[in-house]
Amino acid sequence: MDFTNPLFIQLIELAIAEDIGDGDHSSIGAIPLGEQGKARLIVKESGVLCGVMVAKYIVNKIDPSLEMKICYKDGDEVGVGDIIFTISGRIHSILQAERLVLNFMQRMSGISTYTKRLVDKISHTSAQLLDTRKTTPGLRLMEKYAVTVGGGVNHRMGLYDMVMLKDNHNDYAGSITSSVERTKAYLKSTNREIKIEVESRNLDEVKEALSAGVDRIMFDNFSPEEMVKAVQLVNKQCETEASGGITESTIQYYAETGVDFISVGALTHSVSSLDLSLKQF
Repeated sequence: MDFTNPLFIQLIELAIAEDIGDGDHSSIGAIPLGEQGKARLIVKESGVLCGVMVAKYIVNKIDPSLEMKICYKDGDEVGVGDIIFTISGRIHSILQAERLVLNFMQRMSGISTYTKRLVDKISHTSAQLLDTRKTTPGLRLMEKYAVTVGGGVNHRMGLYDMVMLKDNHNDYAGSITSSVERTKAYLKSTNREIKIEVESRNLDEVKEALSAGVDRIMFDNFSPEEMVKAVQLVNKQCETEASGGITESTIQYYAETGVDFISVGALTHSVSSLDLSLKQF
């Protein structure tokens, strides 16, 4: 996780401003200023941990005098009752950090946990599990990081680091061939070297994408049986990716077709947060 990334720094600052506003009036009203205390982060649901250093960054941002004792790291498999870390110092500061820490860590750990579950289902194949751009606005860096902690692989970060010509691009351009040719000309004229991926909806479009010459072909909403034919047709001439409606119960069948990558939007858009709790002790 790159804590120097301006997007990350802005996100944390925005999250703090959003939550605290002009003050934590609950803590100010109920607890004398300067009171000292301790709290610990407790696991209430087994899973793969993620976001520990994000939590530390938030705590330090709110109050550098707070002390954290960290017992587990990102990627560790944790169980009910495990203590991830303890915090000691000003009670007001601990309570201000509490919800922000939980919001980030619960979501990130949920993503890592689900990613690990799917990765384990395809570990007997050579297929790699990819995320997508179906992320929470503003949280992409953290959510995609959480995917890697769970053993997945990041697809493109945004529209800027890889070309993906989907059905809308190709239909607006007139054809896959036209879409690819224009894109190659644009990349050459702007001196950009980024990969081109094309989405295909059937075997005819797979053939057209192959003829156009691309780095990767995505098979969108193919059945496993259709996928086998598509993979054989490509025959390692470029990378292949399965996408569209792939679930925990079907991912194994897609991986066994020989496809290189499997992208699953649910890794980030439909995942359940892992249950964690910060409690005084």
